Amino acid sequence: MTQAKPPLSGPLAGMRVVEFAGIGPGPHVAMLLADLGAEVVRIGREGAGVSNPVVERARHRVGVDVKSEEGKAFCLKAATNADVLIEGFRPGVMERLGLGPAELLAANPRLVYARMTGWGQDGPLAQAAGHDINYIAITGALSAVGRTGETATPPQNLVGDFGGGSMYCAFGIMAALYERERSGKGQVVDAAIVDGATSLMSFFFGSRKNPMLTTARGKGMLGGAAHFYRVYECADGREISLGSIEPQFYAELMAKSGVDAQLAEGQMNPANWDDYAEALTALFKTKPAAHWVDLMEGTDICFAPVLDVDEARDHPHMKARNAYVEHDGEWHTAPAPRFDRTPGAVRSSDDNGAAVVDGWASQGA
Repeated sequence: MTQAKPPLSGPLAGMRVVEFAGIGPGPHVAMLLADLGAEVVRIGREGAGVSNPVVERARHRVGVDVKSEEGKAFCLKAATNADVLIEGFRPGVMERLGLGPAELLAANPRLVYARMTGWGQDGPLAQAAGHDINYIAITGALSAVGRTGETATPPQNLVGDFGGGSMYCAFGIMAALYERERSGKGQVVDAAIVDGATSLMSFFFGSRKNPMLTTARGKGMLGGAAHFYRVYECADGREISLGSIEPQFYAELMAKSGVDAQLAEGQMNPANWDDYAEALTALFKTKPAAHWVDLMEGTDICFAPVLDVDEARDHPHMKARNAYVEHDGEWHTAPAPRFDRTPGAVRSSDDNGAAVVDGWASQGA
């Protein structure tokens, strides 16, 4: 007797999602939804493998030739019985395949059709190729990251693809689903990385006349200019981070570190920052990072060691939070955010996408 598969858990259990395979933010959107219980069918090329087992987890995979009549029919059947569709192609590609919003919303008026792109669905650059670095470059975000006198430093692809891309796309999907409860109608979500990254810059856009919060490279308080908001190298070459902005936190830094008492005065005067940073640079290089961790971690100094991704997994706080989960012999990041009644879960992927879509069709939309 075949054992019944346990029901999906999480606050999104019961949601049906069709994901057209892509790279970058699109798969991350699908992962976020799947982690919280959504059933995701990932439609990719026939024979395509898994490129990232963490981001592509918790999927029902299926290989389809979307240009064939059979493939198009399968995609239409999947979308007709889904709540959400996620695609990350250039504008016009889905329309040319006959799978654009006009066709699919006609077949399923309740569908939330999420379009994840860099430049957006319209505008002069909509058809241009691009990557994270380009998208954040025109929003002002890239210009703000780096050291004075040096070229801008790409912050991996965290700000564009994931911060301004997948997180805003997921937020847009949930907003559209919430609105659907009132109207009964789905809609298109145009999630552009340039829009999301611009939104991420809202705080600095509103503070651009405040010299303390300038985004001029290496000049602002939060951009690495302030001695109390920097990364410092220790005697063993390891790095530590300080964020002692508030006076009481700065006072504790002064007391714990044993630095020259002169640094206690004029904390917020930018004219002091370079000299004070030199003093702290010299101080922190006198001891290994473990010394400063023992002395400062867990205090109100606002302190943390700078860890790589493998070290982060083993940090006591991250372990206590179960921030990483071992599943099927692979370490995964845990679902986020967390829910007390309906927690999400890391789940395996399978190649059962076609059967799942057949099941959706038999159950109705």
